[in-house]
Amino acid sequence: MSKPLQISADTAVKLSEQLGVPIEHLMHMPRHILLQKLAELAKPNATPESENKS
Repeated sequence: MSKPLQISADTAVKLSEQLGVPIEHLMHMPRHILLQKLAELAKPNATPESENKS
């Protein structure tokens, strides 16, 4: 099992909101999955799922 991500609480909250996942899931998400999701967010045509729910 991988250890929790080494990020600050503020960063965790912001990423959790942007990715639309609970903080608990974010902190234990494998690093390669997190990087993949961040890359998807960085694409200009991609919209986060949280915006689609509105």
